[in-house]
Order: sequence, then C-alpha cells, then structure tokens
Amino acid sequence: MRILLCNCNSPPSLTPIPPTPLQKPLSFLPGAAVWTKKTLITALTGALSLTLLASFPSPSLSRDSPSFQSPRPPQVSNPLPDRCTEEEIEEQLQQDKVELKPEFVTNEEIVQEAWQIVNDSFLDTGRHRWSPQSWEQKKEDISGTSIQTRSKAHELIKRMLASLGDPYTRFLSPAEFSKMARYDITGIGINIREVSDDIGGVKLKVQGLILDGPAHTAGVRQGDEVIAVNGEDVLGKSAFEVSSLLQGPNETFVTIKVRHGNCGPTESLEIQRQLVARTPVFYRLEQVSNGPSSVGYTRLKEFNALARKDLVIAMKRLQDMGASYFILDLRDNLGGLVQAGIEIAKLFLNKGETIIYTVGRDPQYQNNVVADTAPLVTLPVVVLVNNRTASASEIVASALHDNCRAVLVGERTFGKGLIQSVFELRDGSGVVVTVGKYVTPNHLDINGNGIEPDYRNLPAWSDVAQHLSRCNSLRQG
Repeated sequence: MRILLCNCNSPPSLTPIPPTPLQKPLSFLPGAAVWTKKTLITALTGALSLTLLASFPSPSLSRDSPSFQSPRPPQVSNPLPDRCTEEEIEEQLQQDKVELKPEFVTNEEIVQEAWQIVNDSFLDTGRHRWSPQSWEQKKEDISGTSIQTRSKAHELIKRMLASLGDPYTRFLSPAEFSKMARYDITGIGINIREVSDDIGGVKLKVQGLILDGPAHTAGVRQGDEVIAVNGEDVLGKSAFEVSSLLQGPNETFVTIKVRHGNCGPTESLEIQRQLVARTPVFYRLEQVSNGPSSVGYTRLKEFNALARKDLVIAMKRLQDMGASYFILDLRDNLGGLVQAGIEIAKLFLNKGETIIYTVGRDPQYQNNVVADTAPLVTLPVVVLVNNRTASASEIVASALHDNCRAVLVGERTFGKGLIQSVFELRDGSGVVVTVGKYVTPNHLDINGNGIEPDYRNLPAWSDVAQHLSRCNSLRQG
C-alpha cells in the first residue's frame, strides 16, 4: 500500500484491475491481522511524500504521467551485515510468500482495507458524525455481504466515506490515483521516510513508490532501505538530503543501493530519472518609486516537486540583481506538497522558529515543526494572499507572518488547514482520509478560519519595515 501526504489534488500511472471471479462474504479481521500493512507517512518528519495529500479545496486532476523507459539491468550484491535474527529472516520470507498480488485481491478485501484505514486514522474535525462505535456499526452493517463486482466495491467505499460528513475524505478511482507523478520530489518515483531502528538509530526506508515508475520498474519495493546514492553512503543523512541527492536532469541516470525488506540482500540499481513536474515559479525584478530601488517579485503557483529548488534559484538571482525587498505571491495557490511548503518556509526563518503545529489522533501527527537551518533570505518580505490561498500556501504565509518575517497583503485566505493522507488500495484505487489539522505558530486553527492579512492593499515600503520592526519588538518583549 502506498500512502501520500500532500495538499494537492490528485494522483502514478495505474491500470484498473478487473474484478476477480473469486468472491466471498465480507469478513473483517482485527487491525493487526489485516493482510495489508498500513504505514502512515507524515510530511512533517522528513518524509517527502508522493502523498500527504491534503487536498485542494476544489479537487482537480494533474496531467497524465508519461510511461517510463526501462532502466539497465540491476546488479545484485551480497547482503550487508545486519542485526536480523534467523527467526526474523524466516518471518520475512514467509511474508514475501503470502503477499497478495493485486489481481488476486477480492472485492470484499478492498472494502475491508478501506474500512480499516478510516478506523485507524480518521480525525473528525468538527462535524461529530464519526465515533469508534458508529464506525464499528458500519462494519457490522456490511459484514457478510457478497460484493459481485469491483465497481460495486468502489460504490460501497464511497458510501462509507460519505457517511463521515467530511468533504475531504473521499475515494479515488485507479484513473484518478494515477495523476500524482508531478509530485514526485525525487524524480525516480519514490518516497523516503526516516524510520527508527531497534537500537536507537535511523534508517531511510522507501515508504511509497509510483507503480510502474522508474524505481519500481528497476526493482525497488516498498519497505526497502536506501543505503547509498551514486556510491555515497547515506548513513546519518535526512530524508530530504537523500531525496535531493536523487534529483537530477530529466532522463539522466542515478544509481542507488537498497536492502530489500528488513533482512534481505542488497542490490545496486541504475534508474533513469523521469521528471513530470513543471516549474511553478515565475519571477522578475521591479523598479519602484518612493521606496527601495528594486523589488524581487516571485509568484509560486503550487507546491510541487520543483517548487523549492526553483524558488531558491529565483531568490538568489533576484538578490544578485540588487533586490532589497521580496514579494512572494501566493494568490490562487491552492496548495500541493506539504513538505515542499515546509521546506520553503525554512528559507526565510531562523533556526528553531516554529513553522506549524499539527494535531491528530495518531501521535505522529502531534508535532511542532521547526526550522532547522539558517535562513537563505533575510530581506523584508511581502506575501500576497487571497481567498484562494489554501493549504500549504497558508502554512507558508502564517509561518512567515507569525515569526515577523513577512507582512500579509490582500484578502483572508481560504481556511484549508486539514492534513490528508492518500492511501493506495490493492487494486490501484485509493482513499484520501483526513488524519490531522494545522495550527499556526500563534496557535490559530487555520481550518475554517483562514488567515487575516495585515493590509488590504500594498502599503508604503516604509510601513512594511515599521510593521516588521514593531512585530519583532513585541515578540521579544
């Protein structure tokens, strides 16, 4: 199962699986016994998700991902020394043997998996239509039902999700789920997360990948540990650092070494990058009167896989051209990858300053996300917002505003402060589930409220400087 954490609209190229002829009455298993292993991926702990899909206010589809060329043959190497016992190795082998293929997944099991995901992860954000008891009753209502076709299973899942009363928790058909490649931040179709091991260390695990994407075609599988990139050991590196190492020009090759599973052999794989995203950044230098001699204007249309890299290039070029202020235009930016938004906020904030707080049922969604590096940009910033500034855009706007790094100008933002996870079901379809919400550094609940700007119209540049100075004085006092 793939999970994507993001703020975007839709999803890697999957082929719908025809209904299996083998049907049986729906029988639910305890959460621990469900045949699929559910792993939540948070974009707030270094995971660069193909999906932390906190969805757009008005869902729309991205363009189709192209087919990927087959890479060169992989090279298998001997297992690295590890801490796996013989029992753990045998358990891994048994798990590999019983793993179900998509074409053998029954309609009942697809419905069961969707029910279990909601049961484990869904956060009711105020409609009060969900409770463990009511959801358990939903399971009882459909237990024993024979579902004859895959389309009937999908319709049943849609009705289950609709009963939650959450407009952002929804079903994705295989075709809809196959539209997410532009949010691949690595360029090879994988999502990496930092995972603690049993002796206090950290491993980098593949927690999601695009089906039939470059990495998947080369032999990478979910749960593999990333050991090296282009011969460079990644021990001690963050998920974001390793994802950056994987990036490169379109259709060039990168070699990664992975360990399959927890105790399997290592394998060096040469993978051809296949970038789908287009740059979301537009920038120019403007000359102004009655103020600084030049202002660097940057418009960010969405938070996709190229957003941070291209924004850094634009900011550096504008600074070299003499910009003494920046305008960051987030109007009509409905969101995208949450992690991209967090990394962009870090470009402006001092180390240790809070970017966003998160709240959720699962402890992994109860976080204080802070900047961990020195800022790239220290010049004053004006952020332009409107009523279509949403999700990841609101995270960036509030982070810069509440830390006295920017003045907000325009209209109240949309107010989309929920965290969605996109879970892939075993037939190539998926479910988007609300799993948490965002709270600004000044402890404002974004969802349903939005962020009120400081000014409706662009103020004088002297007023911008005075506003930020007063903000910092109050903050320090």
